[in-house]
Amino acid sequence: MIEIKPITGTVDAIVTVPGSKSYTNRALITAALADGESTITNALFSDDTKYMASSLNVLGIPIEEQQDVNKFIVHGKGGTIPARQTNLFVGNAGTAMRFLTAMLTLGNGVYEIDGVTRMRQRPIQDLLDGLRQLGADVISKHNDGCPPVIIRGKGLNGGLAVVKGDLSSQYFSALLMTAPCAKKDVIIEVKGNLVSKRYVDMTVALMREFGVNVENNDYKTFFVKSGQHYKATHYEVEGDASAASYFFAAAAITGGKVRVVGIGSDSLQGDIHFVDVLKSMGCKVVIGSNWVEVLGNSLHGVDVDMGDMPDVVQTLAAVAVFAHGKTRVRNVKTMRIKETDRIAAVVNELRRMGISAVEYEDGFEIEPSPPRPAQIETYDDHRMAMSFALIGLRSTGISIKNPECVSKTFPDYFQRLEALRGGL
Repeated sequence: MIEIKPITGTVDAIVTVPGSKSYTNRALITAALADGESTITNALFSDDTKYMASSLNVLGIPIEEQQDVNKFIVHGKGGTIPARQTNLFVGNAGTAMRFLTAMLTLGNGVYEIDGVTRMRQRPIQDLLDGLRQLGADVISKHNDGCPPVIIRGKGLNGGLAVVKGDLSSQYFSALLMTAPCAKKDVIIEVKGNLVSKRYVDMTVALMREFGVNVENNDYKTFFVKSGQHYKATHYEVEGDASAASYFFAAAAITGGKVRVVGIGSDSLQGDIHFVDVLKSMGCKVVIGSNWVEVLGNSLHGVDVDMGDMPDVVQTLAAVAVFAHGKTRVRNVKTMRIKETDRIAAVVNELRRMGISAVEYEDGFEIEPSPPRPAQIETYDDHRMAMSFALIGLRSTGISIKNPECVSKTFPDYFQRLEALRGGL
């Protein structure tokens, strides 16, 4: 357990955040499917990316890790998978589970991929159904629509897959990244509305960097022409917008100023728009080509649709505690299938601090009041730990249980948060 000490005075800091987890894991997959040596710089080294890299190594795709310089060197195998049989374990890394499940259909063998207890509760059936429509042999081992997953690799035929869009954009990213290696053209049709579109934009842009084009028809269908090949390349990962959100929130909560470098106006990451929410709450926001700056001010509550940036909803909850008036968050029911049921977890922990919060199926409402001292349960969820720690920057007696869970995406988070006192 770690107790967060309130900050006295004004925060005025320049912060560099780790590389994007989303981009790092996507780049590892596409580089593995490319032919030849690719380098991935400014990569994130965390539990999630290590699960991905170690899994690729086990599959016979060599990954060199140069953690001291945040660099992966990937020796891609051109869409083939050398291993014929293996069991993979990916902890609670959703991207690794979903991306590898799709990739393994390209192999020639039998593979099983599993995770922690929570991963076995996180649905994957829509992805399996999509892969089956493209000719894959994939099943949920316990026939419950969740991992572990068994893949009998025989290559991917291609064709048309119709997939529901309301649960996870990662299913679509997984299908898209594997699609160029199919024997025929791939068309992916979205049934309903696609959630978290920005993450699919990121996937499409990264695939282009590695030499593959995707036609996006207004997020209704995606088309990948057969015969395209990923080309080995050098790829530099931009800063993680989700990680940056905690420092933007720190500026808002303390009334200070924080500039995050390594991410800017051209970013496709949906979570960069968290600063737009802060602006609507009263903060001043300035954006450059390679930096974003937030200046805190008097805050007021908002009613906001966070469907395209669910990973920063918990960060917003921490800010809302110190706003004037209620905050209502909508359209984030996908949070219920994350590392924990994040909607329920947020409401539970706010109530633990004596703050009035109402849980809805698609979000929650917060009526702010001074937090009372509390030991915050984190549910083994890195984002619960990082976001609720922010409340301790202004309120006394806030302690975070199991702070080590931040290693999933941001291993030195608490050291960086503490460094805000000195301007970092």
